[in-house]
Amino acid sequence: MTNNLAALIEQLETQRTQALVAKDLATAERLHAPDYQLITPGGSSYDKAGYLQAVASGDLNYLGWQIESPQLRLAPTMALIRYRAALEFASGTVRCWHTDTYELRDGQWLAVWSQATAIK
Repeated sequence: MTNNLAALIEQLETQRTQALVAKDLATAERLHAPDYQLITPGGSSYDKAGYLQAVASGDLNYLGWQIESPQLRLAPTMALIRYRAALEFASGTVRCWHTDTYELRDGQWLAVWSQATAIK
């Protein structure tokens, strides 16, 4: 089960991040919990509605999102994935540590918290 769950969480994280890059808001909406929260490398905080609105409007315009060397911590109803990320914007690439918390809710794994810390 652990290998299957690890593969599923990695797949969901890839789907989630690529949906944000592609501005596929239907997929992003489905993969984020209603109480989702993001803390950015700059220390800003977004709730789900604010985050998806910022992506939709282009205020937060991801041009690419690379996941490098993911590591996972798994439990029956919670999973954490941490990796180095290269986030591409028009202004350049931001390298950061990215940690996401997923919870199993009503049979579906959803992103609940995201924390990004800039790598200097």
